[in-house]
Amino acid sequence: MLRTDRPRSEHHPIPSLQPGDHLTRDEFERRYDATPGLKKAELINGVVYMAPPVSFGWHREPHIHLAGWLWVYPAHTQGVRGGADSSVRMIDANMTQPDILLFIDPASGGQLRIGEDDYLEGAPEFVGEIAATSAGYDLHTKLDLYRRSGVKEYLVWRTFDGEIDWFVARGGQFQRLIPDVSGVLRSEVFSGLWLDAARLLKSDAAGVLNTLQAGLASPEHAAFVQRLAASCQA
Repeated sequence: MLRTDRPRSEHHPIPSLQPGDHLTRDEFERRYDATPGLKKAELINGVVYMAPPVSFGWHREPHIHLAGWLWVYPAHTQGVRGGADSSVRMIDANMTQPDILLFIDPASGGQLRIGEDDYLEGAPEFVGEIAATSAGYDLHTKLDLYRRSGVKEYLVWRTFDGEIDWFVARGGQFQRLIPDVSGVLRSEVFSGLWLDAARLLKSDAAGVLNTLQAGLASPEHAAFVQRLAASCQA
C-alpha cells in the first residue's frame, strides 16, 4: 500500500502498525504506509489483524491453486476482473485484504468501485480465503463482515481440516452452496464458475481446470457474457 498524499514529519514519526491496535481507517492506512516490510494487515471492526509468517503446504500452495482457477475464469469472461491480496475498503471503516477476489467490472454493472487512488471500495461479488490457523477468524469475524458488506459469495478453504466451504448470500444471510449430483459446486453469481472441490483438495489442477472449462462452455456462461456486454453498452 502506497499513499503519497499524506505528509510525513521527521519531528512526529508515524507509529508502525501493530496487531491489536484500535484505529480509524485513515489512521490504519497512514500507519500501514509507515510500516516497512509489511505483507498483510487488515482492519476489522476497528481492530488491526496481522498475518503470521505464511507456510508453504498449508497456505501458499493452496493459494496458487485457488488463484489459478480464478485467473482462468475472467480470461474467458469479459467484464469480470479478479485479484489477489488486494486491500478493500468496506463498510463501517473496515479494510480487508482477501487472498483472492472476483468482481464484475463497474462498467458492466458491478457493485464494487475503484477509487481514484486505485484501491477497491465496497464489496467484491466473490471472496476466497485460505484458512489454516485463521479458520476461526475467517469463518466468524470475517464471514460476518463480508455478509454485512454485501459480498455475494464467500469461499473458505480450511487446509488443516481438508474442507472447502462455499457460502452464498440469500435473504441477508450466508448459506452453504450445495454441490450438484456430480459433486461440482456452481457459482450462483458467476455463471460457469464451476469447482470440483474434491479435486482441488487433492491438488489435481488439471481436473479442476477441466471442470471449469466445462462450465465455461455451458450455455449459462455464454448468456452471462452477453448480459455483461449489454450492461457495458447501456
